[in-house]
Amino acid sequence: MKRTLITVLFIALTLSAFGQRKERQERLKALKVAFITEKLELTSDEAEKFWPVYNAIEEKKEVLRKEAQSIRRGLDFDALTDAEANKLLKDLIGLENRKHNLQTKQVNDLLKVIPAKKIILLKVVEEQFKAQMLRELKKRREKFKKNTP
Repeated sequence: MKRTLITVLFIALTLSAFGQRKERQERLKALKVAFITEKLELTSDEAEKFWPVYNAIEEKKEVLRKEAQSIRRGLDFDALTDAEANKLLKDLIGLENRKHNLQTKQVNDLLKVIPAKKIILLKVVEEQFKAQMLRELKKRREKFKKNTP
């Protein structure tokens, strides 16, 4: 409990120091690494093998997220024809299949470096990290609204 409180405080303090977008992404990644390493209780040997596998898959997931984002960003629903909508659906299904295949690859690759129990816990910990970051963002927005006339 004490370690979790220290981690949360560390996250809160670090978030307040964020500046530029690139720097923010790097700090967020560092916080995520620390959070996951602590929560999974990775040994130094496990961490040494885990992070290259995890990061490689995360980079591929990011490419897919950006691809999905660009598809959604360029849509004009009012001008979309049925033929275009059908093609778009096929593209989106293909994207979802690629995401699923990537998830399966991640699990299989991680099984080579950490126990299955920690892989299951990883999913929980990733969600906890996202929730913590969203709570922190919400707090910051509320504080900003209170301080803005």
